[in-house]
Amino acid sequence: MPYTEDRSTWFEGQGLWQHVPESDWQDWTWQLKNRITSVAQLEQFMTLTPDEKAGCYFADKKLSLAITPYFFNLIDRNDPDCPLRKQVIPRSGETQLAAEEQLDSLGEDEHSPVPGLVHRYPDRVLFLVTDRCAAYCRYCTRSRLVSNAQDYNFHPEYEQALRYIEGHPEVRDVLLSGGDPLLLSDKKLEHLISRLRAIKHVEFIRIGSRIPVFLPQRITPELCEIFKKYGPVWMSIHVNHPKECTAELKAACERLSFAGVPLGNQSVLLKGVNDDADVMKALVHRLLRMRVRPYYLYQMDLITGGAHFKVDVRKGIEIIRALRGHTTGYAVPQYVIDAPGGGGKVPVNPDYVESITDDEVVFRNYEGQRFGYPLKSTPVPDQTPAVVVATEKVQAERSAATGQP
Repeated sequence: MPYTEDRSTWFEGQGLWQHVPESDWQDWTWQLKNRITSVAQLEQFMTLTPDEKAGCYFADKKLSLAITPYFFNLIDRNDPDCPLRKQVIPRSGETQLAAEEQLDSLGEDEHSPVPGLVHRYPDRVLFLVTDRCAAYCRYCTRSRLVSNAQDYNFHPEYEQALRYIEGHPEVRDVLLSGGDPLLLSDKKLEHLISRLRAIKHVEFIRIGSRIPVFLPQRITPELCEIFKKYGPVWMSIHVNHPKECTAELKAACERLSFAGVPLGNQSVLLKGVNDDADVMKALVHRLLRMRVRPYYLYQMDLITGGAHFKVDVRKGIEIIRALRGHTTGYAVPQYVIDAPGGGGKVPVNPDYVESITDDEVVFRNYEGQRFGYPLKSTPVPDQTPAVVVATEKVQAERSAATGQP
């Protein structure tokens, strides 16, 4: 059945916590202090399936359970197949391991010259600044270290990382990630960004965050002033499903945009969440309306216990094909696989090109129609070259103006 929605409205919560004063609800620190972190708390609001309950009891050995009241309020508590529910409430599939899965599926530790810094690409580094998030996605690439449920004992060394960046002039691009950098205090975040901005060869500062989605209250005027002061600071947010697109998220994105923060979105292709062309089209359209450019659609990384989320790559290609030409190009993300073991991001596209020869490129468009683009120029015989005609015209005009041949 095709996915449909009322495009004239933004998604709203289910009506929980109405007794909480608005001043508390809008306070991001209140949201963090009142996160749902246990089976007992979940069962105050909903009936867990046996599959979910089994997953929750295993969470403290893999990746902690934590959901902000704001995001939990968006979950359909009567539907086990709710796409938001699947993303944050553990399931027993997390206990099932596959041979191809790895704790460090992207080989980040192998490319880490100092604690908390990953230098895989020539001109850019990944700066992991915390192991905490506002809520924990059950498909998290860094589940080995995020929340420390697996005793990874991650301790970022800010000064070591900053000195490494200072000492490597080839590094022009720094991505702050974690965990979620926006959980740091304003003071600590400003310290890091100001230090990076002071390094002359650092041209590009980025932040990867799901805080606007899980905790839009964190996007305060004070935080936006920091971004405005040290900008441009680019940000990639992480929205997977259109039902995450609320008025609160839209307002948070607008505050960031008005502070000069260019916004992109990174989605992960997840089974039963967004592995559907209609769902993805609805998502990318809402993103553009929130001033967010769809950037990446990730094939899920080979994390341990993630097989129940895994989608066939051919499905991902089919989704991109259903977007290309059927909506604006701004709305079409780049579908990528982050190569296992640390090979970096590799684009995976529909195959539009049929052949390339010395003479032409033959391809099909989004409708399947066949076209050719010539690679060689073939002069038309017995035709005066255009440059000669143009030159003669200029000379004639000059003669008429000066009265000289």
